[in-house]
Amino acid sequence: MIASSADITFHYPPELFSLLVDVVPLLNRSKKDVLIFFRGAGVPDGMTVDIAGRLKAAPKEVNKYEMVRTVLERLNAKGESTLRERREVLRRVVDFTNFDTCWPDDQLKAKGLVASIREVVNQKDAFTRINNAREEERRARLADMQRVVTEKRERASKIETARHDLYSLFGAVASAQERGKKLETALNNLFLAYGVLVHKAFHLVGEAGEGIVEQIDGVIELGGVLYFVEMKWYRNPVGKPEISEHLVRLMSRAEVRGIFISASEYTEPAIHTVREFLQHKVLVLSTLEEIVQLLERQDDLAGFLKQKVQAAQIHKNPYFRPHDVQA
Repeated sequence: MIASSADITFHYPPELFSLLVDVVPLLNRSKKDVLIFFRGAGVPDGMTVDIAGRLKAAPKEVNKYEMVRTVLERLNAKGESTLRERREVLRRVVDFTNFDTCWPDDQLKAKGLVASIREVVNQKDAFTRINNAREEERRARLADMQRVVTEKRERASKIETARHDLYSLFGAVASAQERGKKLETALNNLFLAYGVLVHKAFHLVGEAGEGIVEQIDGVIELGGVLYFVEMKWYRNPVGKPEISEHLVRLMSRAEVRGIFISASEYTEPAIHTVREFLQHKVLVLSTLEEIVQLLERQDDLAGFLKQKVQAAQIHKNPYFRPHDVQA
């Protein structure tokens, strides 16, 4: 264990050292009592054996203050190995309350010195607590910074993987159906990487045994609102019939909005149908090309979609292209 520089028991600072040298002799009437005091604090006999020998051989030549100074200097010199003993010496002085055991002439002085030591200890303890609090705050800040860096790195890695999967769709894929399924997976992973995905693709089964009656490509949340996401890879522009199917799905849910992402463009009748539908439900249109451009610019996907939603709500423009406006 490495003690804090503010820990006064790790090494008695000069002001505290002097106070201890002055007060310990007053708290112990006899020289033998001084040795007993240190022994009770756990000070090793090796640190006091020579003093005890001198005290036995020539007691009048030994001074109580000299005894205390010598032992405290030895404790200080040992550093960390006598940390426990220094703490115990200090605790015994700070907790001292029975001043009747002192010589009558020493009682008031002893009380004053103990009070001074308590004040020093309290000040140092407060300083230590402040330093500890600052250190805890610094460590917490560093941990938060590290967490943010790690989260950004992990997010960037997920986005890069999703982008790679998305780009691979433009290569050779066996069939349009397979390409559509891969698009669904790639975009769901992309939403997941940006932290907006709520639920990947799922289907609903009819209660009367008619099998799958509805396929949901994905569900995301923007601003506390749920959006059903439809993802299609058609060779030709998306027309009114394809859009209408998604509109029917939205109308069967009270609070759900919609996002339609297509690998191809949209016909004017399809856009007009969605624009008229905005008086009932919010549905925004996007193309896969817009998503690819967004990834190339390293923009935020959630922010991009929110711009589209605002354009649909405010300007009745379901096919708003933010980057075209910025350009």
